[in-house]
Amino acid sequence: MLNWNEYRAQVMQGVGELGKLSPDTVRGYATLSGAGAKTGQLDAKTRELIALAAAVSLRCDGCITVHVEAAHKLGATREEVAEALGVAISINAGAALVYSTRTLDALTALEPA
Repeated sequence: MLNWNEYRAQVMQGVGELGKLSPDTVRGYATLSGAGAKTGQLDAKTRELIALAAAVSLRCDGCITVHVEAAHKLGATREEVAEALGVAISINAGAALVYSTRTLDALTALEPA
């Protein structure tokens, strides 16, 4: 397994280096990232739990380490994180199910009528 604290520091260092090379890109990301927080409809912990489910779905270790730290700081319990991960598992299984039907449809298109 990863040393997540070390990895998070490496990710942040890399983002900092990218920010020096392309400040508008990182500034734009920061603006986009913070936009959801300005609506006031979801609390910060809920947004972080959603971000964790999305991070798992996207298979982004950098996102996982950043958002799990933020969720933890906001008081997310292990059980709440597990529930969010359950949503990610369900969504990914559902997507696989839907794409399986698309695959069968593609196969049917190749078969003689």
